[in-house]
Amino acid sequence: MNFTHRNERDQLFMWSLFVARCIFTRNTQAESTNVYKALDSTIFNRLKLLCACVLFLPFFAHAQNQSWENWLSSQINKHPNIIAAKEQLFSTGALAEASEQALYNPELSTDYARNGDNNDYSVGIEQTIDLWDRQGARRQKAGFMRTAAQAQYQEVVLNKSADAIDALINWHAAKRAASIAKSQQQQLNSLLELVEIRQEAGDLGSIDAELTFLSLSKQFAQVAGSEAQLQMAEAIVRELLPDWEPERGRIPDEFWPSKVAYPSDEELLKHPKIAKAYAQWLTQKEEAEVTRRNAKANPTFGINAGREERENVVGLTFSIPLNIRNNYSAETRSAERMALETEARFRAQYQKLRFDLQGAFGAWQSYNQQFSQWQSLVKSRIESSANLLEKQWRSGDLSTTNYLLALNQRAESLLSGIELEKQTRIALKNLMLQSGRLIDLPPVQHDFSIDHQD
Repeated sequence: MNFTHRNERDQLFMWSLFVARCIFTRNTQAESTNVYKALDSTIFNRLKLLCACVLFLPFFAHAQNQSWENWLSSQINKHPNIIAAKEQLFSTGALAEASEQALYNPELSTDYARNGDNNDYSVGIEQTIDLWDRQGARRQKAGFMRTAAQAQYQEVVLNKSADAIDALINWHAAKRAASIAKSQQQQLNSLLELVEIRQEAGDLGSIDAELTFLSLSKQFAQVAGSEAQLQMAEAIVRELLPDWEPERGRIPDEFWPSKVAYPSDEELLKHPKIAKAYAQWLTQKEEAEVTRRNAKANPTFGINAGREERENVVGLTFSIPLNIRNNYSAETRSAERMALETEARFRAQYQKLRFDLQGAFGAWQSYNQQFSQWQSLVKSRIESSANLLEKQWRSGDLSTTNYLLALNQRAESLLSGIELEKQTRIALKNLMLQSGRLIDLPPVQHDFSIDHQD
């Protein structure tokens, strides 16, 4: 999936080049026509400095995003689950190395016997020959084992990174919700004081103070709930990112792509989950081949030398298993069926990811559309509505009951915006996760094809 991080940076870059070129042209013309001699050189210097800042702003933002992603990666690598996955990767690598070793070591044999006055003895060596190249099949299997282990490790890292980003999104939303709840509480406290003053002056009745008090008492529970959710969200972040502090803040905006292109089927095959399932299928196919070759007998040759009845003797030995009573065909059939089972699981994983991606893409489009409309239609109005409502209430154009209702609706609208933004970010995160582009991962070294039939 091709994500365009901050497409606006490219437009900003082209605009800054245009401004810089205009300034250069104006300076050149000033030297020839003296039209701009009246302009203060300090202004030009400041304009040039401003253009330079604008010119390099995209690069600074990109560097900041890279720095944050590097920090996130370093934090994820400290998690015990990632450490366990890395040790599992090393363990599988050792097993793969073992599969590549020679199957048979030479075998040394000795014999000694006392026959009357004679001392009979012999020394021999035997070697089993890998006639059917079992080692070659095991070597192929080892390569696929490494590929599957690498993809599995990347899948764990990808999922853990998604959990961390989820936690940061939830923490930021909980922090903003708690801030709104506290602000609402402070506003009701101030309102209660004003109502009591106006009640003493005779402008308002006791019912206004009672309504304000009831709204304030209800707000206590909301503040407590929002604070509890914030503490829980912060605990989850700290569990996933051990060196994280609230001062570090939320995910930088540069992390999120401004445009999303739907990935091709070939790109989906490189997703760690699919790459793992594919490599496991090929591993099981090679295991079936190893089992088939194991069913064939390998010969053993030997040579021995010694003395028997005071005579030097030299002998050759040959042995081969006779697979008469058991030809091991059942084991071969079982391994072949397991290979077919693994292939079906791979195709099921691939199919599921395709439809999960479709769902994630549709969900993100829906949330993004609604959030964009909320930003354009509601956000600017609701931010300035607090002062307007207070003025209307102070002037008497708005009753206390309606004022309290409006304040409550305003807070609910702000919370709805926070929830909508959170769900939009989570939907985009899910889309990036399903495409395998949430974080930068080294590609799994293998040529993937859905139609592989070798």
